[in-house]
Amino acid sequence: MQAVANVLVGLVAALHAYILVLEMFLWERSPGRSLSGFDAELARTTAPLAANQGLYNGFLAAGLVWGLIAADPVGHDAQVFFLSCVVVAGLYGAATANRRILFAQALPGALALAAVLAAG
Repeated sequence: MQAVANVLVGLVAALHAYILVLEMFLWERSPGRSLSGFDAELARTTAPLAANQGLYNGFLAAGLVWGLIAADPVGHDAQVFFLSCVVVAGLYGAATANRRILFAQALPGALALAAVLAAG
């Protein structure tokens, strides 16, 4: 079960690293604009906000990677903390911005969190 948990945590970390790239560097280009659905002008106007969000996603990814490489109990505790942050951020984003965030962020985070807790 530990291997499954580690793979899920790694996938969630990779997802958040990808979101960092989209929001910080590609927001005004095709990949970022297709994610947001914004036209060029709105993408330009909101780029600083997206970059800030991207930075936070990077912190989540870094924390999850830290949790994967740190020895227990620190590694386990870091995974639980950062996955909990992912789930809360996903729930908040789904409630306030776009319901797709529930499935794109909160659900993968919750599945990884469940696996980490089950692996003990």
